[in-house]
Amino acid sequence: MEQFARLQDRIANREVLIGVEGLGYVGLPLAARAARVGFRVLGFDVSQERIERIMSGESYVGDVTSEDLAPLVAAGFFAGTTDFGRLGECDVVIICVPTPLDEHGQPDISFIETAGDAIAATLRPGQLIVLESTTWPGTTNEVLLPRFAARGLTVGQDFFLAFSPERIDPGQTNSQGWTVENTPKVVGGVTDACTQLAKALYGKIVQQVVEVSSARTAEMTKLVENIFRNVNIALVNELALLCDRMDLNIWEVLDAAATKPFAFMKHTPGPGLGGHCIPLDPFYLSWKAREYGFHTRFIELAGHINNGMPYHVVNLIARGLNKRRKSINGSTVVLLGVAYKPDIDDYRESPVFKIMELLEAEGAQVVTVDPHVEVFSDHHDKQYHTTPLNDDLLSSADCVVIITNHRAFDYAHIVEQASVVVDTRNATRHVQQGRDKIVLL
Repeated sequence: MEQFARLQDRIANREVLIGVEGLGYVGLPLAARAARVGFRVLGFDVSQERIERIMSGESYVGDVTSEDLAPLVAAGFFAGTTDFGRLGECDVVIICVPTPLDEHGQPDISFIETAGDAIAATLRPGQLIVLESTTWPGTTNEVLLPRFAARGLTVGQDFFLAFSPERIDPGQTNSQGWTVENTPKVVGGVTDACTQLAKALYGKIVQQVVEVSSARTAEMTKLVENIFRNVNIALVNELALLCDRMDLNIWEVLDAAATKPFAFMKHTPGPGLGGHCIPLDPFYLSWKAREYGFHTRFIELAGHINNGMPYHVVNLIARGLNKRRKSINGSTVVLLGVAYKPDIDDYRESPVFKIMELLEAEGAQVVTVDPHVEVFSDHHDKQYHTTPLNDDLLSSADCVVIITNHRAFDYAHIVEQASVVVDTRNATRHVQQGRDKIVLL
């Protein structure tokens, strides 16, 4: 256990060089936190633009401010590179690459495979590799381990391999929210030695580490966390559809139910799911379950309900326009919010894309507004530009739709100026004047 003891001591003394592969919404906050607590960090990314911005002390991720990043770079605790040949310099490598779905809705772990190949090319004794990317149970053992073992090294003796799911809550930049620092970290290794080293590493970076029995358990834990939200959001979305037919206010119903102090956890409906986890992760488990002859009907049904919400939003827009004797065809529809959640610039998997597509197919002229996003692109790399919000835009629009409830929006003023407002987030709940203009999800 020479390599184990040596690496354990160097982690304890913060002498290891940590490499972070993938400097996006997960990797950059983790890398910055590790550097802030005294580790030297080398970040790896395929984007030269990202590396140049990092090396100039400029952050492109909302959860890491440039004011926090710049001193870490200046002091030599954090650097970035596109040279993946330098992975061999690192004592620890943490993989934080995307895990999307392909065009057929199947898991795409090509980024993990590429990251693993790059590590394998320079793998040496005494390294700890941790996968953080969300994936199906078994990826660490079945995809990464064979690549590394092919180098002739023994896991748990020569090198160490573990999984620790990312738990990033975008938009949190201080101790009042859930950040990298105060969010408990689950770790599970391929061997017990792997688990103990990963636990020691994260114990220096975060406040609490939760040890589980294996990498597969840790992988499953992440999926369960997100499936829980997916299914419960689907439940309230379906109830919202029912309440709409019954002429009931789902938001009032949920607020009343939430007064129960036990056995109820409030979830809210919306225009569709967004983000890098909840819309995608359940399909990783559904795909893997088929290998065991098991069909996750409940999970797949939840996905079906959630994916149908943009269609309901378009129906509400049509209803609102109909009251003004207008049709979607030829109308100007302003969508407020591109980001998938309030007060951030992350628009991955945002429901705005499907809503735009449906409206344009019906002949609407669509205008997008988001104070946090100036330019955004879809899966086909088609670029869109948002428009600044002003009174002329609001008053000239045939319908204004609240997709994301950013705090920067003045909802009372929006309702005052607009002809019709479709509110998919209950953002206008405190607006008193002009409620006859509002169509509520």
